[in-house]
Amino acid sequence: MGQLDQTVQVTLRNRINLALSKAESADTNSVEAQTLRLIKCAMDDRDVIARSRGECSGCDNEVIVDLLETMAAQRETSIKQYDENGRIADAEREREELEIISGFLPKPLAGEALETAAAEVVNQLQARKLKDVGRCMSALREKFPGQIECGPASKAVRAAIG
Repeated sequence: MGQLDQTVQVTLRNRINLALSKAESADTNSVEAQTLRLIKCAMDDRDVIARSRGECSGCDNEVIVDLLETMAAQRETSIKQYDENGRIADAEREREELEIISGFLPKPLAGEALETAAAEVVNQLQARKLKDVGRCMSALREKFPGQIECGPASKAVRAAIG
């Protein structure tokens, strides 16, 4: 079969489905399996919406990341409420779910990687003034979806502009 492209793109959807299969084979009633089933159901809902708009392949990674971020934010809110009301067991369950969900979210760029990315964008856009920061931030967000935190990225862009 010749040399087939061995760098099979591992999409977020594939990672979640694989994790769900492993979790269900280990214990169908585990928090991990239940949380991954929730994620899969939410992805399936988004797929139905995408297909109704003519996107035959379903929702893409960006939509799944948004979905996961929403689910993580919901868990954080629930944890806070449960802690305030003394419902420790419920809060712990939510923390477990949050940890599982967060494991699939892209890690934010930081440190040297962020500085390098900011410098590349500044050079590509030929940004020279502080008024170019917004343009650079937009380009960074587009190039690294879900990985840009505004505060540190803005500082890195400003430093790169000089």
